[in-house]
Amino acid sequence: MKPDDILSFWFSEQARPYWFASTADFDREVTACFHSTWQAAATGDLDAWADSPAGALALVIVLDQFPLHMFRGRAEAFSTEARARAVTRRALARHWDQSLAPEQRAFLYLPLMHSESPVDQEDSVALYEALGQAESLYWAQHHRELIRRFGRFPHRNAVLGRVSTPQEEAYLASAEAFRG
Repeated sequence: MKPDDILSFWFSEQARPYWFASTADFDREVTACFHSTWQAAATGDLDAWADSPAGALALVIVLDQFPLHMFRGRAEAFSTEARARAVTRRALARHWDQSLAPEQRAFLYLPLMHSESPVDQEDSVALYEALGQAESLYWAQHHRELIRRFGRFPHRNAVLGRVSTPQEEAYLASAEAFRG
């Protein structure tokens, strides 16, 4: 598997409808096609991909997006987020995001939006503001507000074995709750 294989799949017309509205069939497809690639990335075997803008983007997709599909509803879905953030930070330090198309940049920035760090959240909002994609900016601000309000994402508590506070329980029971 090469970075171009990841990017060709992820940005294809076939995958695009499932980026944020997946189905069990698409989740199974991602698992069947990319589980071994994710395992290699999780153990650092694909770290060399981070040495180019396209490779870094592909690695971020493998580490940040694919586990959400492969391990939906399980703690493993978040297990390689820290690695994804490190790749994003390195790419940003090299200004590689500027060489990517806006749609690709949006995915490069996602590990910061998925972080429970207030610093990452602020950076996420700033990056999406600069990107100028209204929907992406909306979700970046939404994620930041959850971290400001709760210090973490309450919708992850159950799968991560965390005890929800009464405030988080009330939020999760409400119509405004984000389910992930």
